[in-house]
Amino acid sequence: MDVLQLAKRVAEEAEVYLVRSIDTPISFESNRLKMSQTKETRGMALRIIKRGRLGFSATTDLRNPQALVDDAASVADLGAEAKFHFPPSAVLREVQVYDPLVAGLAPEAMIAMGQEVIAKIHAYDPEILCDVGISKHVEEVQIYNSNGGSAAYQKTVMGGSIHGNLVRGTDMLDVYEERVRCQLALAYDDLARELIRKFELAKTIAPVSTKPMPVVFTPKGAAGALIGPLEVALSGKTVLQGASPLGDKLGKEVFDRRVSLFDDGTIDFAPHSSVCDDEGVPTRRKALVENGVLFSFYYDLQTAGLAGKESTGNGFRGLYSLPGPALSSVLFAEGEATLDEMVGDVKEGILVDQTMGAWAGNVLSGDFSANVHLGYKIENGQIVGRVKNTMVAGNVHEAFKNALLSIGSEAVWVGGSLRIPPLYFGSLSVSSKG
Repeated sequence: MDVLQLAKRVAEEAEVYLVRSIDTPISFESNRLKMSQTKETRGMALRIIKRGRLGFSATTDLRNPQALVDDAASVADLGAEAKFHFPPSAVLREVQVYDPLVAGLAPEAMIAMGQEVIAKIHAYDPEILCDVGISKHVEEVQIYNSNGGSAAYQKTVMGGSIHGNLVRGTDMLDVYEERVRCQLALAYDDLARELIRKFELAKTIAPVSTKPMPVVFTPKGAAGALIGPLEVALSGKTVLQGASPLGDKLGKEVFDRRVSLFDDGTIDFAPHSSVCDDEGVPTRRKALVENGVLFSFYYDLQTAGLAGKESTGNGFRGLYSLPGPALSSVLFAEGEATLDEMVGDVKEGILVDQTMGAWAGNVLSGDFSANVHLGYKIENGQIVGRVKNTMVAGNVHEAFKNALLSIGSEAVWVGGSLRIPPLYFGSLSVSSKG
């Protein structure tokens, strides 16, 4: 008997989440092939609402559906009160997230891709130690519930990353680049070219003063230092807990009027897109902040029910976890300035490209304090060298409201889940040891 039918014997409502995935990671360490393997996972998760309470269980052993039901029923006896009903059947728009070329890509071809990237880097400088990752992920997801809701889709994700390390005397330089898409058409040559360009810029070391100064963030730098606190503050769960600094500002101007943020789970071939979230709720494009005004928060079913709202199609999960609110693809609206124009406007400041430990401050309040893992000194509109032992700090909410000078005209994807342009702030706290 189907697990849903078994679950309906003990519960008022039930939902089945089925996933099958095949992962093939290829990795090179210090220029040499380290790992090539393929792993397949099949699993099922069950949620039930029994006497108004939530039960949950999951397994990769699909031979005994009754055990899955029994486990969920046992959990429901002490489970949280369900503040939602599983969604009925809905019209799902088509979203392209599957590329048969990725699904059929052989490990040998992936190894060759990694070797080619390393060869291009070594043609520039054979002393650079390269760690390269080439990965593919193929999954099939099926969701159906006792209220008639159902959805199924296939997805492929292709990822490529390169980390170059160059040691000269006591100086160590690390440069990192990554691309993630649902298609095979990843520009691996661009990875190598971008890495080489940044090694060139970093040849000279330039001292930087400790004081407030203009800071330009590349898309990658902005993603690492600034976006995390915003995502936390915009979560319906954070708002419900009373911990979001934006919780009581819906409909109010919270940032510079040029700032607009959207979440969109329907972008073709974006890794976090799909026809629906992991609860069967259709994904859609939604404004979070528009023209500086706080427009909405994002919710899963349970959090929305607790808040008296509707799910925004942002309920995501792993096989062994309950759904929670999470963003799909975050889009930061573009502005009008090029990165070169931003740099050219700075008399004395820094360009931040890579950060570490950015959220060591109070994330909930929006404070950030980031080690500049890769950044450059700007003098009179020119990059004059790489900075070392430098930190940049501030408050995200304050910076986007009062310190933003310009937004870049060319947004790029960072990590597959964020599309963001360069950002230029008039004054942030910069400190350096020398």
